[in-house]
Parts: sequence; structure tokens; C-alpha cells
Amino acid sequence: MPVQSFPLASVTIGPQSWRDKTAHSIRRAENLVRQSDPGRSGSASPRRPRSCTALSLLSASPRLELHEAEKSKERECDNVNTRQTSHKVRPVSTGTSRSSPSSGQFAAPFPPPCLRELCAEASVRVAGEYMRDVRAVEGQLRRQAGRVGQEGIKLEREKGYLERMLRSVRKDMMVNKKSMEERTLRPATTETGRDGADKLLDHEKKELTELKAQLETTLRDTLTQLQSLSQCSKLLLECASERSRVLDLLPHNGSHSAGGRCTPSQVPVKSKPTGPYTPECEQAIESSSLALSQSQLLREQIRRLIGEAIARQKSAHQSVNEGLVKKIAETVSMKQHLTVSSASTRQAIYRKQRQLDCIQHSHDRALGPVSSADLLSRERLDRPLVQVYQRHPGTQLPEAMHLIQGGAVVQQCLLSSGEQLSQLRRAHQRLMVDLRGKGAAAQVDSAIVRLRRRHVDHRRMPSFFLQGTC
Repeated sequence: MPVQSFPLASVTIGPQSWRDKTAHSIRRAENLVRQSDPGRSGSASPRRPRSCTALSLLSASPRLELHEAEKSKERECDNVNTRQTSHKVRPVSTGTSRSSPSSGQFAAPFPPPCLRELCAEASVRVAGEYMRDVRAVEGQLRRQAGRVGQEGIKLEREKGYLERMLRSVRKDMMVNKKSMEERTLRPATTETGRDGADKLLDHEKKELTELKAQLETTLRDTLTQLQSLSQCSKLLLECASERSRVLDLLPHNGSHSAGGRCTPSQVPVKSKPTGPYTPECEQAIESSSLALSQSQLLREQIRRLIGEAIARQKSAHQSVNEGLVKKIAETVSMKQHLTVSSASTRQAIYRKQRQLDCIQHSHDRALGPVSSADLLSRERLDRPLVQVYQRHPGTQLPEAMHLIQGGAVVQQCLLSSGEQLSQLRRAHQRLMVDLRGKGAAAQVDSAIVRLRRRHVDHRRMPSFFLQGTC
């Protein structure tokens, strides 16, 4: 009950100074009572109702005062016995709501006898709550470090796939270079011109060069991301080790502090430099979360890039092989036509040679014998019949003129036939040279196709990379 002033009696018996002196003493006492117990002066105790007014103190009988004092003493003894019993039966939990010395409010207007025990319990409670919060933060840090480690393992596996794909592209570039060098071994007279197969090889080289540049750039990004994940994991473990320095005396409940089941609500939301969740821990978790998201995006990019690279590499390889096969088929077809044409030309050469032999024989017969002594009498132009016939004027036989004209015609036929025969022989020679060139070119292209099929990368990639490439 608060201390209240009482109205003085209206009837005065003694002198005024005597009355004023008494009232002044009463007010002074009331002020001293208020100052001595400020915690109870404004509130009433439900368990210990007592009157602190000056009127009650002055008017109460000694019997009532004795009764109230005995009841207060009994209650204090009961409270002490209850505390001692509770200390003996079970330890007070750190979460039990009791009055603490820090609050400045006690059951009595003076510090109780168990002040040291209360202070020790408050310290244990504060330390225990701090340790539990630190254990939650440590568990969060170690779980985050575990996620970062798992992400690093996944990214390392993707890096292996990327390196395998890069080796395959480099091998295909080597095969492409060797194929272009092999095509220069074709016969220099007829087969050195650039054709569709050379254009396909150039296109394949361009595709492989672009793929190599993209894969190398992605590989550098992957190595950088792996280093970032390693640094994040190291920072998280360092923060967790630093936080675990105050967990030696905390019971683990059958499990390690890092692996304890801690809900996210147990981790403090705001960071404090002197709290369990420091700004360093917050920064480590935020940086690791950002690194995890970047790593996941990078893994998706790697898978998409490898799938596209496989599709482009396979398309370029098949287009070059198909182009070379078509070129070989075209060369073989032309070689067959050249074989037939060369056979026909050779047959024409033989036929023209026989005709030339006949013309030569006719020309020789038209010229007659080499010596005049070998002429027969019937072949001579001065035989007796001709001489008798030519005794009359204007009677000339055309035999000599016909022989001269016939010899000239046969000579012309002989020259033209010889020229045709030489042309047929040159054509046959060109056909044979072209035929040998086509055969050599077909052999070179066939060797290139076998080389490309033999050196193709037979190592299998995971099925999720091959989706959509067929």
C-alpha cells in the first residue's frame, strides 16, 4: 500500500507550535519511508498486505503489530525452505522466470541472502542461451559449408565433362588439319582444285575453332568459380571453428554440435558484433549463397554448352564425312566413265590404225614400184596400145591424170588419218592420266574418311548431354 498523508484533526487542544512540530515530523517520516523503499511505495504486495501509513503505525495496537510480524516471519521462512527444497530436488532451469539482480526488484526491500546463487544462475542462463545460439549459428555455418562442398563436387564433375569435351574438340581439330593436309596429296594436274569437300572442311574448322574458344572460356570461368567455392568453404569453416570455441561445456544431446538438428528459427536474424551471429558469419553465409547460385547457373550453362557443342561437332563431322563420301562416289563414277571412254578411244585408235595401214597400202599401190624396171608391161604408159591410139591428134587417154589425182587424194587421206590417229592417241593419253588422277583422288579421299572414322572420339558422354543431339 502506498504511503498516504492523513488529515489532522480539526480540534486543537495543545498549542499551535506543538501541533505544527508533530505534523512536520510525520511528513518527514513519510518522505523517508518513500525514499527508503521506492519499489514498494507505489505498488501493493498481494501476499504481504501491510499498512505503511503513519496513522496505522500510530494507532495500531502492539498485539496487532506482533501478529503481523509473526506472519511475515513465517512467510519468509516458508520461502527460504521452498527455495532450499527446490534446489535439492532439481536444478533450476535457465529458462525459469525468476527475479534477477539485474532487474533491481527483489521480494524484500533489501538484497536476499541468496544473492550470489541468483547471480550465478543468471550468469548460467545468459551463458547457456548464448551457447545455444552460437551452436545454432555454428550448425548453420557447417551445413552451409557442406552445401558449398557438395556444389564444389558437382562443379568439379562438370569440369571433368568440360575438359573431356575440350579434348574431343582439339582431337577433331587435329583430324581436320590432317584431313586438309591429306587432300593436298592428290595429283597436282587435275585434282588440286578446291571443291565442296574443301569448303566443308573449312566450315568444320571454323565450327571447331569457335567451340574451342567457348569451351576454354567456360573452363576458365569454372576454375574461377571453384576457387571462389573453396574460399567460401574455408571462410565458413573458419567462422564455425571460431564460433565453436565457446561450446566445450555445452551438452550435445548425443550428436555433434555441427550436426545437431537446429531449425532456421533458432538462428538469430540480425547480426551483432558481440552477439552469437556476428557480421563475419553473416557475410560468409551471404557470399556462399551467392557463390552457390552462381555455381548452379554455371553448371546449367556448362550442360547446355556441352550439349550444343556435341550437336555442332557431330553435325560438322557428319557433313564432312558425307561430303567426302559423295566426292568419292562422284570420283568413282567419273573413273568408270573414263574407263569406258578410254576403252572406246583405244578401240578407235586400233580401227584408225588399220584404216591408215590400208590407205598407206593404197597409196603405195597408186605410186607403183620404186624402180621402173619393176613395172609391168600393162602398167606402162608407153605400151604399144597407147602409142597406136595416140597417133591421131586429140586422142589422149586420162589414165595418167587419174593416177596423179588418185595419188594426191590418197596422200590427203593418209595425212588426215594420221592426224586423227595422233589426236586419238593424245585423247587416250589424257583419259588415262585423268583416270589415274581420279583413282588416286578416290584413294586419298577414302583414306581421309577411314582416318576420320578411326580417330573419332568413341568415349561416351552422359545421356543428359546427348538429349536433343540426335
